[in-house]
Amino acid sequence: MSATAERPSRPSATTSARALTIDLRPLAVPAFRRMWAASVICAVGGSFSVVAVPTHLFTTTGSSAAVGAAAGVSLAALVTAAVWSGALADVLDRRTMLLAADLGLALTYAALWALTVLGGRSLPALLVAVAFQGLAYGTVMTTAGATVPRLVPPELLPAANSLNSLVRYGGSILGPMLAGVLIPVLGLGTLYLFDAVALLAVVWAVALLPPLPPLLAAADRTGDEHGDRASPAVGRALAGFRCLAGNRLLASVLAVDLAAMVFGMPSALFPELARHVFGGTAGGGPETGLLYAAYPAGVFAAGLLSGAFTRAHRHGALVAGAAAAWGVTVMIVGLAGGLWIALPALALGGAVNFVLSTFRTTIIQTHTADAVRGRVQGALTVVLVGGPQVANLLHGVTGTLYGPRVVIFTGGLLTVAAVGAIAWAAPVLRRHVAPAPPPSLPETRRSPAATGAQVS
Repeated sequence: MSATAERPSRPSATTSARALTIDLRPLAVPAFRRMWAASVICAVGGSFSVVAVPTHLFTTTGSSAAVGAAAGVSLAALVTAAVWSGALADVLDRRTMLLAADLGLALTYAALWALTVLGGRSLPALLVAVAFQGLAYGTVMTTAGATVPRLVPPELLPAANSLNSLVRYGGSILGPMLAGVLIPVLGLGTLYLFDAVALLAVVWAVALLPPLPPLLAAADRTGDEHGDRASPAVGRALAGFRCLAGNRLLASVLAVDLAAMVFGMPSALFPELARHVFGGTAGGGPETGLLYAAYPAGVFAAGLLSGAFTRAHRHGALVAGAAAAWGVTVMIVGLAGGLWIALPALALGGAVNFVLSTFRTTIIQTHTADAVRGRVQGALTVVLVGGPQVANLLHGVTGTLYGPRVVIFTGGLLTVAAVGAIAWAAPVLRRHVAPAPPPSLPETRRSPAATGAQVS
């Protein structure tokens, strides 16, 4: 046999480069591809309200207290919707729920547009609209998170979650920037109308999904263990929290994520840090804006390179390692004497947090039975929404007492220590490996139905 025949083939430069860019394999699934394409439209054209709503409230009342009150109303509505819609998503068709929630959100933006056009300046009316927005958005977040595992096979979940996160963070950067430019030109009403129209793309994509009723397999006992249909409504709604707490792997993943969020999310201190450490102007300035922009920029950059990690199998080690790395980057921010150190550290922190969130979501999705997946997703939504709020309160109070640099550094140190302690106490986390896909079908050709994840 010749030397040429014996030499194993090497991956080409093109193949290697593709493995380091965005992992697009989930887009081979038509249903996911339509949903993702619609989310791209909505991420930009449907995110103008992030700026429009607080601007509308402040313009109407002249008070930042009204903006703060609206934020509280929205948070309460979102948390309520996450818990109850999660319970409903386990007994109703998830496609129907998504249609209702997206249509409700579009109608809310249409109502805000009409209120603006008619010159309405009623604070109660605006707060009611904000409450409906929170209810609809909480339902969309929870139900969509429980739907993704029904659309793609398990081995593609890391790539699917990274694609969704890439769109979400990209929209959170570009949407508000465009809104700030367009408000003086087109007015608030037009931006609300853009949001409503953009959501119609999502409604179209959801309408084309196959029916997604509950999976009632006889062998699936998880739903019975965490609250059957005969139990009280409150017990069913809270079953997601019991499921997360009762599973050692899921509980350790969530504990790691909470440690990173609560101890290591110092965004509440960025204005003070920019002013008193980096020499920014009073009342905000470029330094403040750069600090807030560095983290999402790192997240977005990691999303563009998702192919470098979405095929990895040691999901548990990646969750713990990414959380610890985030704590180290926060410590560097606390020690930084200039923006040239703090900004790259925050960008790197955003990148490792992207890895953390991708595999956190994947582990929870793959280790939760479909019968309780909606409630678990609802509980996860509550944690993901409430964690940053707790972090803002904790950092804001302690920052006033000890100064921003000390608090930020200490938060990063506590993150590393807490993650290390959790990983040591929960070997199931650091040893967790993703299950191998069935070898019979190529991964890009395996349909969701072939995985047993979808029924019609």
